[in-house]
Amino acid sequence: MKRMILVLALVLCGLNGAAAGSDFDRLKALVGEWESTSPEGKSRITFALISNGTALMETMVNENMMTIYHRDGNAILMTHYCSAGNQPRMRAQGSRGDSIVFQYVDAANLNGSADGHMRRLVIKFKDTDHVTEEWTWKQAGKETVSVFHLQRVR
Repeated sequence: MKRMILVLALVLCGLNGAAAGSDFDRLKALVGEWESTSPEGKSRITFALISNGTALMETMVNENMMTIYHRDGNAILMTHYCSAGNQPRMRAQGSRGDSIVFQYVDAANLNGSADGHMRRLVIKFKDTDHVTEEWTWKQAGKETVSVFHLQRVR
């Protein structure tokens, strides 16, 4: 019985690692230039592989912000370098159909939980040329969601 539980645990760990790898491959497929449309207007977003393909850099050109995604064992972590001056880190909670959901872990340069910071990111893959990002901002206990519709330019 103990042997069967051990084998099952190893198989599940392997599946989790495979899922993280698959999700990271989905993120890496975003490499290129995108146009983003949101209630705030249009902007340019670029995705580029860095660090010998082990990390993905998302640059929000007009907003002067950057997000770095990378594997962390069986998970995917991201750090968002926000124009608010803090750097929240989020961990992917795994795939949910066509989406990858990132949840807040911690943040650098955050004075307190009442200070404004990103708490959640949901990336929804429609097809190879259309993606939606839903960013959740929290400040003074109130959350707001900004939705960005991305369309590949190149």
